[in-house]
Amino acid sequence: MQLDIYQVNAFTSEPFKGNPAGVCITQDPLPASLMLSIAKEMAISETAFLSLTDNRLRWFTPQVEVALCGHGTLATVKVMDEMGLLDADGQCRFHTLSGELHATKVGERISLDFPLYPANESARKSKEILAALGLKEDDIDYWGEFEGGKDLLVVKSEERLHHLTPNFHALIQCDGRAMALTARSDRSDVDFIVRYFAPWVGVNEDPVTGSAYCALAPYWAEKLGKCSLVGYQDSERGGYVGMMLKQDRIELCGQAVTLIKGTISV
Repeated sequence: MQLDIYQVNAFTSEPFKGNPAGVCITQDPLPASLMLSIAKEMAISETAFLSLTDNRLRWFTPQVEVALCGHGTLATVKVMDEMGLLDADGQCRFHTLSGELHATKVGERISLDFPLYPANESARKSKEILAALGLKEDDIDYWGEFEGGKDLLVVKSEERLHHLTPNFHALIQCDGRAMALTARSDRSDVDFIVRYFAPWVGVNEDPVTGSAYCALAPYWAEKLGKCSLVGYQDSERGGYVGMMLKQDRIELCGQAVTLIKGTISV
């Protein structure tokens, strides 16, 4: 069997920036074992699979299926647009493990309607995790938990966060699922910066993590007193995420670039 496969850089308008996602769109659903094997072969943080018969969208890292993926969804909408699969208004909807999601493409801008995942203050504040990250307790303003066990750490210094070099071997020995580290930015074009570490699911540092902004946006909206925000993921590749809070939902916005189109034989 031969399947069309794409690699799309999400949350960027430039090749070789943003977060690369695999995209595979089929008429009928693929077996989960095959999707995982394809994701392993793609060897990037996420590969998205869309079956057109039921509009079901699923996302796999090289190790596990995940419940929500922003950059994989953005990349899927980009490919759907190129295939002529969006409706006349540039809209589409997906059935996912995180409920029904809606997306709209207007010009080069893609908007995703996602759930909010506000963080709650965490009680664990592990010294082992801080040591693995290369941080001290005095470096942290806030330690929260979101989306069923992911950590959100607010670092006092943008520069400190930018220069972090975590020990991932030590980090993975600690209990965890994923970590979003963030700091207020001094830049005029962004409100805050983010770095995202998830060695527990095979992704040491994710280049741009759309789903994390479902927790970051409500935190920074309250701190900064605004509901429209721009975040920059300060990874090696880098990427920009626009956010607009809408009651219990969030609109994530970004661009995408299709870098590779091909066929995979399975």
